[in-house]
Amino acid sequence: MALPPHTETRKFTRGLSKPGTAAELRQSVSEVVRTSVFVVKPKLIEPLDYETVLVQRKTQILSDVLRDMLQFPLEDFQILTLRRQGRTLCPTVPENAEKEAHSLFVQECIKAYVSDWHVLNYKYEDYSGDFRQLPHKVPRPDKLAVHVFEVDEDADKDEDTASLGSQKDGVSKHGWLYKGNMNSAISVTMRSFKRRYFHLTQLGDGSYNLNFYKDEKISREPKGTIFLDSCMGVVQNTKVRRFAFELKMQDKSTYLLAADSEVEMEEWIGTLNKILHSSFELAMQERRNGDLHDDEELGKADSYSGSLDSFQSTRDIEAKFRSETRLKLFTLDPDTQKLDFSGIEPEVKPFEERFGKRVLVNCNDLSFNLQSCVAENEEGPTTNVEPFFVTLSLFDIQNTRKISADFHVDLNHPSVRQMVPGAGVQLMNGDGDSPQGGQRLPSGLPEALLQYPRQGVFSVTCPHPDIYLVARIEKVLQGGITHCAEPYMKSSDSNKTAQKVLKNAKLACSRLGQYRMPFAWAARPLFRDASGTLDKSSRFSALYRQDSGKLSNEDMFKLLADFRKPEKIAKLPVILGNLDVTIDNVAPDLTNGVTSSYIPVRQFETNGRGSVLFEVEEFVPCIAKCSQPFTTYNNHLYLYPKSLKYDSQKSFAKARNIAVCIEFKDSDEEEAQPLRCIYGRPGGTLFAKNAFATVLHHQQNPEFYDEVKIELPIQLHEKHHLLFTFYHVSCDSSSKASTKRRDQVETQVGYAWLPLLKDGRVIMSEQQVPVSASLPAGYLSAQEGVSKHSGPEVKWVDGGKPLFKVSTHLVSTVYTQDQHLHNFFQHCQTADPAGPVAGGELVKYLKSLHAMESHVMINFLPTVLNQLFRVLTSATHEDVAVNVTRVMIHIVSLCHDEGLEHYLRSYMKYVFKTEPFGDPGARTVHEELAKAMTTILKPSTDFLACNKLLKYSWYFFEALVKSMAQYLIESCKVKLSRNQRFSASFHHTVETLVTMLMPHITQKFKGNLDAARNANHSLAVFIKRCFTFMDRGFVFKQINNYINCFLPGDCKTLYEFKFEFLRVVCNHEHYVPLNLPMPFGKGRIQRFQELALLSPSVESHDPAVDLQLDYSLTDDFCKNHFLVGLLLREVGGALQEFREVRQIAIQVLKNLMIKHTFDDRYTSKSQQARLATLYLPLFGLLQENVHRLNVKEVSPFAISLTNNNGREDSVLASAMVTPQKPGSGLENSSLHKDLFGVISGTASPHASSTPNINSVRHADSRGSLISTDSANSLPERSSEKANSLDKNQPASALGSCSILRCDKLDQAEVKSLLMCFLHVLKSMSEDALFTYWNKASSAELMDFFTLIEVCLLQFRYMGKRYIARAGMTHARLQQLSSLDNSYTFNHTYSHSDADVLNQSLLEANIATEVCLTVLDTLSIFIMGFKTQLCTDHGHNPLMKKVFAVHLCFLQINQSETALKQVFTSLRTFIYKFPCTFFEGRADMCASFC
Repeated sequence: MALPPHTETRKFTRGLSKPGTAAELRQSVSEVVRTSVFVVKPKLIEPLDYETVLVQRKTQILSDVLRDMLQFPLEDFQILTLRRQGRTLCPTVPENAEKEAHSLFVQECIKAYVSDWHVLNYKYEDYSGDFRQLPHKVPRPDKLAVHVFEVDEDADKDEDTASLGSQKDGVSKHGWLYKGNMNSAISVTMRSFKRRYFHLTQLGDGSYNLNFYKDEKISREPKGTIFLDSCMGVVQNTKVRRFAFELKMQDKSTYLLAADSEVEMEEWIGTLNKILHSSFELAMQERRNGDLHDDEELGKADSYSGSLDSFQSTRDIEAKFRSETRLKLFTLDPDTQKLDFSGIEPEVKPFEERFGKRVLVNCNDLSFNLQSCVAENEEGPTTNVEPFFVTLSLFDIQNTRKISADFHVDLNHPSVRQMVPGAGVQLMNGDGDSPQGGQRLPSGLPEALLQYPRQGVFSVTCPHPDIYLVARIEKVLQGGITHCAEPYMKSSDSNKTAQKVLKNAKLACSRLGQYRMPFAWAARPLFRDASGTLDKSSRFSALYRQDSGKLSNEDMFKLLADFRKPEKIAKLPVILGNLDVTIDNVAPDLTNGVTSSYIPVRQFETNGRGSVLFEVEEFVPCIAKCSQPFTTYNNHLYLYPKSLKYDSQKSFAKARNIAVCIEFKDSDEEEAQPLRCIYGRPGGTLFAKNAFATVLHHQQNPEFYDEVKIELPIQLHEKHHLLFTFYHVSCDSSSKASTKRRDQVETQVGYAWLPLLKDGRVIMSEQQVPVSASLPAGYLSAQEGVSKHSGPEVKWVDGGKPLFKVSTHLVSTVYTQDQHLHNFFQHCQTADPAGPVAGGELVKYLKSLHAMESHVMINFLPTVLNQLFRVLTSATHEDVAVNVTRVMIHIVSLCHDEGLEHYLRSYMKYVFKTEPFGDPGARTVHEELAKAMTTILKPSTDFLACNKLLKYSWYFFEALVKSMAQYLIESCKVKLSRNQRFSASFHHTVETLVTMLMPHITQKFKGNLDAARNANHSLAVFIKRCFTFMDRGFVFKQINNYINCFLPGDCKTLYEFKFEFLRVVCNHEHYVPLNLPMPFGKGRIQRFQELALLSPSVESHDPAVDLQLDYSLTDDFCKNHFLVGLLLREVGGALQEFREVRQIAIQVLKNLMIKHTFDDRYTSKSQQARLATLYLPLFGLLQENVHRLNVKEVSPFAISLTNNNGREDSVLASAMVTPQKPGSGLENSSLHKDLFGVISGTASPHASSTPNINSVRHADSRGSLISTDSANSLPERSSEKANSLDKNQPASALGSCSILRCDKLDQAEVKSLLMCFLHVLKSMSEDALFTYWNKASSAELMDFFTLIEVCLLQFRYMGKRYIARAGMTHARLQQLSSLDNSYTFNHTYSHSDADVLNQSLLEANIATEVCLTVLDTLSIFIMGFKTQLCTDHGHNPLMKKVFAVHLCFLQINQSETALKQVFTSLRTFIYKFPCTFFEGRADMCASFC
């Protein structure tokens, strides 16, 4: 019986299983807030027809002095051909290789290795990224000006008592005192006194404060402060307590203090009186100076009679002072100061040969204990008594692979080498032909330089500790291994033994010098760890005797597996000797190196004989992540004879000491000669006609470990084969046979052959082949095991059983082992493209390419992709293009999955080139690929292929762009007008492609977020690049259609997509000409022409129409300046969304404006002013949201009418924790200005006609923020603005919505927006400012000055102590919650001393620059609008607002530099409007008090 759910569970416990309840709640609240606002989709505004406008306004553009800002430069892009730079002195591809190659695959591979790079170069590409990627980096000022702030002076004195008296004539005093009740001295009793530690400090302006603390730790905040600049005197008062004295203040209050002794009391009284006396003298001196200055100013002003010229000259003087050492605001922005490389893409480099960990192996010496002098007369050095030959190679025990080719070394002394007949020739290789002296390679190197290699360079792609360097040591064939090694394993009577061994060795060398036998082996580890650290400390092990039954590589792996086990290694027989081989890292500037094909690398010097470094071929693992695209010609076949089973054969009776001779032939005719293509051994020729494997004495079933390296011909055919000849070698040196001819030494005992090609591909697997007793002509056609009439008669050994085992390893960059790739190229070569069946067959082969091995795909990446693009444009079958694209999707996806996408980028940038443009009707890559992409994106097609196409769409869009560019240049259509460059069908295809992408990105993104994000970014890059090639009006339409798919109220992801798209598009290098920053329409042209004649004070005409054209987002503005209009509309809409969306939008806008600021193409003031006209609608945007910019909660600002910065700092610090309520704060403890209103008779004691500035700051309503006139309330203001906007039909950021959000913006958002606002304000011309003010309504003017005021308050300087505290708080928050640094308090606060100092320096400069910018703006406004300001004797809302801004300067911390300019401006302001301050009502004058 089922129990009812939750019968035993409490509701609280059940709730615990619901994760993210708080997050859900926040999200739901956010949704409610958003949906509660009436959101309507913005009206779609059609962009202008850019190309038509350029033609129609050609005269206007050409006559514009800033025409460069309106036109794209000529030859904006070009296709460069860069010479391919290989690392070798001569090309790796042999001469006439292209002529000799008949196979399409070989031909295409060779073309890929010899062709130059084809690069699409954008002339101004350096300007097409983020501001951090500009060619002239954003200046980070090396030395910012150090501004002095009073708040910092206070902090310095509080923290460093030793420096308090260091100022000139400064006074310092501190000690314990008793503090009485400070409010009423009458009620003071002994018990009311509290013991406090008093500290006398001097401020930056020379005044003094008396701070008191609970203890002597004065670095903390004081419990209270007595401001001595308000003290009238200090007198003794012993009525209440002994040794007491009181401080009499200006407001009739007193402070009662008491000392511990009379001496201390007298010291305090004397010190304080001295301070008061010096302060009084200083004040009198300043007053005398001030009166004199005022008299001079008054005299000058009288002479001007208040004319406009006087205002102008005064303003010029002020501006001159303010213009000194000014900085660009964005230079000081935290975003420009941060080193952010997140948006910078890695540099795309051309294909180049890449190596793994490279190791230099130096072979120094091989010496055995058994030594003697080999010379007949016994004159000469003591050496080994016979020649030995060393072969080095790398073994990977972990993966059981031999990972390098063999490196052969001859370390014998020259006298020992002479023991072998024909030493220095190629007799050792079994070739009777002697080379001509001084023979040279095709590269020009003399062969003699490469005859005796000693230094090898090995490469390891995947290093790890289980890789060993193995040395195999061979000697001339003499007999059994055990018998020959015995003398070398004894340590007694070495001289006699040496002579005996020497005698036998001389006999063996003279008779069997060309044959080798195994002798010994040794090994050493190569790496300490998987990072490739060389194990230089270890040396080669002891030399172990070879076991004739354990010669193969498989046996070597078993031995090495026990190498670290001493008990196993101790059992191996040891030969007494030493192999001296050292390893080292390879220097980057390696000199005198040759490749594995003997081609010298760059920096090769032929003067040093014997110092050549030989690169040893690495056998790279056949996995994609270890593979790389081939860039050079290499065509090597490595042959490995494995074993021969001859114990049961009856054809040859004496087949014991069996030698295998290997030859490479191109014909099986009787007279056919072997090819000289086998790499020789040291001392012989570099290339030989044959090679011998080592010989095992008295073995009928010998095993081999030899490796034979063969240089394959460029073009292989069916007759190319390997021929193996088996010999029985007579080792009997005791008979007279040693004196007979050479042909009696060896007896032929069989033949075997191995055709190199099977089904057109080089064989790679292990092969077991039969052995023939004879070699008739035409033997390749003989069937194995039987004799047929069609072929020659062959006598098989042991009934044609596969007796000989052999394997091959192909290391080639022109032949592939992959059947699918081979079949595809073979079909492309043989099939007739125009044939009726060709298309269907081709689709079959294309589909089979999906099964191609991944490492092969990477190795031949350029060749495969080139062929796919060729097929894309050549085939006529309709399914071919789609299937080609599917194969490309598969390849691109695999490269990304393996982390090898940089190879794709290299291919697309340097290799990809369309077929030469010929027939005008020929297909182009961009047309066919765009159609195929559209087909794959259709909903009914393969879902996985569609997702991969979206995810890796960058590759396909890059191909479209490069194909378009090459098509325009090769067809010379680049000289035509934009709308004639591409066909109408291609325009339609692009439009369809964009349309097909839209739903995948904006609707189906949740199913595959990464794919949608990548597709959005790739589409943006493609659209941006289309501006360079196509009709720009057409591109505008695509942008408009795409952005129209996004809706207000979308989720955060879609907003990220939208603004990422806009960010990329707006980063176009010619973004400014695309926006056409010039006047449009009759009204605007007239305004520009008549601006110089227009008096700033004239305001008689209707202010609305022209203003909407320039300073708000009207339909015409968004149409004519499409990109900037679209961006500002979207930013405005985003401001009505939640915080994350707002931050994304604001960041895009600000970064773009920073980029304009530091773009060295637009450095002049006039260019920056023209740029500012594009962002003038920002004024309207901010005014719509002005009620949200006053962020008290984040950074509250309180106003102290006493202008005491020290006290303000403490209030600010406390307010940061507990925000003050409206109406509370300093206004309650300070002298309210209404008091002066009552005194002057202009206000009632019970009602205030002019609100307090403090309450204006703290009020939440928009009306109180933007106006000091209490009659202007929010509903009236809103309706007034709504009527005005409806009248002129602006394209508001909210569309038809007139309801604004009321939640506050974060401080980071506010600062970013205001930084943009200030930049525009600072950059725009004075004429543009006058025009704006003339056309603005009174409400908009009020909003403007509110913005100005908020700027001052938001960027005010808070002091080093405040910054340090904020940094510590921020650090704690980060530790607790890992907050994102970009969205936390003030961006970059840190708590280290250096960071605090740097941050304070930055903020001090920002505050000063903002102050000077605002002063400039006020100065311009006051000059032009004196009439309006003087209305009603200056007692009007506008005057009050302007005056409030002036007062704001005094109510916040200012630097000394800023204060000088502030006081100068204030004097000018008061002088220009004396009636406001000195006639009628005195409430404004009272504000100064």
